[in-house]
Amino acid sequence: MSICRRSVESFLAKSLRTICEEIPSSRAALAVFDGLRGICEIRFWPGPDPGFESIATVLIRRAAAEGGPLSLENEKGAQPSAGSSGDSEESKLLCLPLRDGKIPVGAVCLGRNPGQTPYSPADVETLVFLTHPFTALIKEHYGNHGRPDETIPVPENDPLIGTSRAAMAIRTLILKVKDSAAPVFVYGESGTGKELVARAIHERGRRRAGPFIALNCGAIPDQLLESELFGHARGSFTGALRDKAGLLEEAGGGTFFLDEIGDLSPALQVKLLRLLQEKELRRVGETRTRRIDVRFISATNKELEKEIERGTFRMDLYYRLRILTIEVPPLRERRDDIPLLVNHFVEKYSLEMGRDRTFVSPRAMEFLVDYRWPGNIRELQNEVQRFLILAGSDRLIREEHLSSKICPHPQSPASVTFNYFAAKAEFEKRFLRQALVRFGHNKARTAGEIGLTRQGLFKLLKKHNLDARPRTCPEP
Repeated sequence: MSICRRSVESFLAKSLRTICEEIPSSRAALAVFDGLRGICEIRFWPGPDPGFESIATVLIRRAAAEGGPLSLENEKGAQPSAGSSGDSEESKLLCLPLRDGKIPVGAVCLGRNPGQTPYSPADVETLVFLTHPFTALIKEHYGNHGRPDETIPVPENDPLIGTSRAAMAIRTLILKVKDSAAPVFVYGESGTGKELVARAIHERGRRRAGPFIALNCGAIPDQLLESELFGHARGSFTGALRDKAGLLEEAGGGTFFLDEIGDLSPALQVKLLRLLQEKELRRVGETRTRRIDVRFISATNKELEKEIERGTFRMDLYYRLRILTIEVPPLRERRDDIPLLVNHFVEKYSLEMGRDRTFVSPRAMEFLVDYRWPGNIRELQNEVQRFLILAGSDRLIREEHLSSKICPHPQSPASVTFNYFAAKAEFEKRFLRQALVRFGHNKARTAGEIGLTRQGLFKLLKKHNLDARPRTCPEP
């Protein structure tokens, strides 16, 4: 029997009220996540409370990332601590992520007024029990919110390479936000392709006919950055020989991408906040304001919540920029995409180098998939260029062509054998190694996917003296 969305929302609202009665709390929040731990929807009980909303949002994001209950020393502004559910007398907020297996689908956050007793471990256990039905309801009735189970059309010549759950979730979010005028915040480690995501939003949205202008906030000295952004009037400073429009004006009707927004100085943060609020700017040395029509996308690899606590980034600017969020996962969390990326870069750089089409051996690909890639896609891109150069005229990339950090002990090519049993054993070993890599070294999943029982898989691993654990690779 199908339950209507309105009934589900009514049930969740009543459940929040019941939770606040059973675990005495003055306010509560329920967040629904997309497939990349971004908040798609958030509801507060009994009603809007700006102070609680801002701090609960930060706590919810951390709970999703860390995967366990968090408490916050609200009065003293201390950082949340994993697993600490009330040990401190100042702890007045409690957050519990709601998970579908390893994937966070939402979170519940409770708050208490000063003077109320702190949350205890028993409160955490009660909250786990009372929120047990929430996960199934969120999965069923909130439209998957960017979860990659949906069939997403992949555009021709799509710059986003990959078919993993994470890649499909990013495509889903891009489709949801591409036509919105609200600012988009892209977060991810260095080298994950944040600018590609920003360009994809622009090129698929209604502003695609306008310009896409990108600026790295950390690449230009602070004294020049204001002039680059806002422009200047003639004579406003030494060397200002004529009026000059800034990049923000040049991006009119299009998209302005601010990369490494966490490196922006406090003074420019104030000016950017006013720009986002008023949609007006004033050139350096001028008194009149100019209206602009620009869609803002910003990105960083810094944890801006920690920068806010240090006092280096404004909280009001943070919430103004982070209306819509896309989190780009590191490459080690989307290993299924590595073979596609490798083949894409091999084809691209083979063409640029004017060499014949080159292929990567299964054994070399196994090492590439198993490596942790701390530098993410940028490091993978550099590695492909490197081994294509070192391979010379060889059209097959083998493990000896890989960097020593990826393949510390390359094996010399084995001599061809026509012994049936030796060839069968070698095939089984290689097949098992590749299957383990393909399914994240999860033995139960690997056994099910390749048609074996767990006991059958364990016997084969033992027979060939194979370790089911992933290789540990040195990181720079």
